[in-house]
Amino acid sequence: MKFYSFWRSLASYRVRIAMNLKGLTPDEVIDVNLMKGQQRDEAYRKVNPMMALPALVDGEGPAMFESLAIIEYLDETHPNPPLLPKDPKGRARVRGLAQIIACDSHPLIVPRVREHLAHEFKADEATIAKWAQHWHTAALKALDVYLADKATGKHAHGDQITIADICIASQGAGANFFKVDLAPFPNFKRVLDACMANDAFVRAHPLKQPGAPAAV
Repeated sequence: MKFYSFWRSLASYRVRIAMNLKGLTPDEVIDVNLMKGQQRDEAYRKVNPMMALPALVDGEGPAMFESLAIIEYLDETHPNPPLLPKDPKGRARVRGLAQIIACDSHPLIVPRVREHLAHEFKADEATIAKWAQHWHTAALKALDVYLADKATGKHAHGDQITIADICIASQGAGANFFKVDLAPFPNFKRVLDACMANDAFVRAHPLKQPGAPAAV
């Protein structure tokens, strides 16, 4: 199993959590430095033409891409502990919560978007930070409402960790990166705190990875 990752990649963080929860350790972790633009190198473009992280090669390949797809693959091939509820409505709710983060919010603040704002529209650092904070906060507002639902327990859906919790952890890390205050979102913060009490989440955190700074 080869895992293409970078410490600051929030999508890679999600997959690391899932692997930790499943007790999986990649045979090889390949660092793709987003801050140096290594995702655009020809060698990595052959792995993932989208030039995004993460990517996972299990056995002969081909490479799998997109964090939620990789996590569901891991859940299907290593079913314990399960990361999706058994009932269809529960699965839809968990996937919906996860997709608010992984599909609606996170794609708007990734490096390629921030770089495009800077290069194409001459946005300065403060403007780009404001952009990232806006979209990050928009997701947090929605998530906080959804997590007030009675279906939420200790975790995002009941008392078992699901894909939704994995995504919530990445949103929490992103809030730290982009200096977004979580105090106005108590339901989100409570679930996040429950996640971060779990060693699988702690060990996967971006700032615990090789090459990461002590703080951002």
